[in-house]
Amino acid sequence: MANVLYTESIYTDEALEASVFGQYITITRRDVKSLKDVSDEDCAAADGLMLFRHFMTAADFERFPRLKAIVRMGVGYDRIDREVAAKRGVIVCNCPDYATAEVGDHAVALALALRKGLFLHHDAQRADPPAAWAPIQDPLFRRLSALTFGVVGLGRIGTTAALRAKAFGCRVVFHDPYLSNGVETALGIERAATLEDLLRQTDILSLHAPLTRETRGMIGASEIARLPKGAVIVNTARGPLIDIDAAGAALKSGHLAGLGLDVLPVEPPADPVPELVRAYRAREPWVTGRLVITPHAAFVSPEAYEDVKRKSAETMIAALFSKRPINVITPDME
Repeated sequence: MANVLYTESIYTDEALEASVFGQYITITRRDVKSLKDVSDEDCAAADGLMLFRHFMTAADFERFPRLKAIVRMGVGYDRIDREVAAKRGVIVCNCPDYATAEVGDHAVALALALRKGLFLHHDAQRADPPAAWAPIQDPLFRRLSALTFGVVGLGRIGTTAALRAKAFGCRVVFHDPYLSNGVETALGIERAATLEDLLRQTDILSLHAPLTRETRGMIGASEIARLPKGAVIVNTARGPLIDIDAAGAALKSGHLAGLGLDVLPVEPPADPVPELVRAYRAREPWVTGRLVITPHAAFVSPEAYEDVKRKSAETMIAALFSKRPINVITPDME
């Protein structure tokens, strides 16, 4: 027998998990703001830990003497100190194959809605007084088949977004230094050898890389400047991949025509709130119709919720009882 601790109540129905765990695992479910709020008794009893939004720091590990496995109920794993986990012999896993379609759809939806001017016309027509009943002439508007859709990170979600953009007629180019040659041939897309090469030819940049020491801040002012004037950036991966102040400055200057963000560097936004977010909330003219922010919601669907519950439970079972655990994240992946 083993005890698995859930620290958040976002997934409250235990029937699905219980059916996966069977007689081998008992579930302890709590709803706390952070791991610091978990009782010493619960920490001491936990063999496995399920995390959704919580961070797992070096200090947190000290409170879990029996811990053998952590499953991040999502794709990203940057909130867990994996070096400490490795030193303590704790297996860290994620759930890489849930919400793949949802996030890929969301990325392309943001890109298309910006490029087709849906937000621009929507905001103009609900203004007081409403704008003239006529199309707005703006650099956002381009024929999709005339555009290059650039993907950073061609994992499961990046591939999903790439294929959807290709179906809409975009030329698709990706950069991912960790993929072996031949992926581009199999998918019928193109490959850029460097990030700089990708940026200079990209009209819609879609970010799908994990957050690591290497990728943090990878899209800064100099990278944005390499994009063609009038480009659009979409980020459904992790907020710190992009310098939000640099992106805001580029949007304000007109170098960027649009920006779609499902993720922010700090979530939820906290003081000092970035100028871009403040202007968005105030509906300032320079962001109106050109910036859309969604609250880290790209993954949401009833089907995705079911998937992450089941897949996370299956991953935990394998981590605790199998000689071949699945979805293991190792420290050297950074």
